[in-house]
Amino acid sequence: MSHVSYLTSYYAIIVAGGSGSRMQSAVPKQFLLLNGKPVLMHTVEAFFNSASKPQIIIVLAEAYQSQWAQLCQSHQFEVPYTLVNGGETRFHSVKNAVDSIAGDANALVAVHDAVRPLIREDIINESYKTAVRAGNAIAAVKSRDSIRQLKNGLSVSLLRDKIYLVQTPQTFQLTQLKKAYEQPFDDAFTDDASVVEAAGYPIHLIEGSHLNIKITFPEDIVIAEKLMVDRP
Repeated sequence: MSHVSYLTSYYAIIVAGGSGSRMQSAVPKQFLLLNGKPVLMHTVEAFFNSASKPQIIIVLAEAYQSQWAQLCQSHQFEVPYTLVNGGETRFHSVKNAVDSIAGDANALVAVHDAVRPLIREDIINESYKTAVRAGNAIAAVKSRDSIRQLKNGLSVSLLRDKIYLVQTPQTFQLTQLKKAYEQPFDDAFTDDASVVEAAGYPIHLIEGSHLNIKITFPEDIVIAEKLMVDRP
């Protein structure tokens, strides 16, 4: 297991702004039960139980906060965290969380999707370790499928070995995130790495996992439950 230094402050921003639309569910996907416990709780515990021991910030839309409080009570969820209001977009949600962190120049901040509950501890720890050295660390995996891109109505083959599928956590030195999120919102910002890259910082990839799935569709819950049972 990778080890991290405790000479700096560690944070984990857990972004839980999604609704249940694509899940065909009235329940936000981060609240759906996974092996008897809401998805979001599994995700928070993965970071809380890691060797990095980050301070956890949950970003959640105000409309869902009372429901979350009820879930915490009913599941006796006692992991400490700070709650921050979600924004109009993911960009604005993460910005709210970044703005809530005091100006510790040496702090490292991991941003993670609430609906990726299967994140492994070694990836969490490696992301912080790499961010110390390189400024940031973005979890990604190589594509297992052939890739084609539409250009002017025609499909063009791309080299699969040079294509990476980006995941979370995406971990940064706080100074990078602060500067990046001073930029105005742009539709081109698809994730935190794209925001930081637009601010002029090179992006560094680390190896993620194909098992680090994102709960998006109903079948993903079934897959995640099976993976949780089977993993060591």
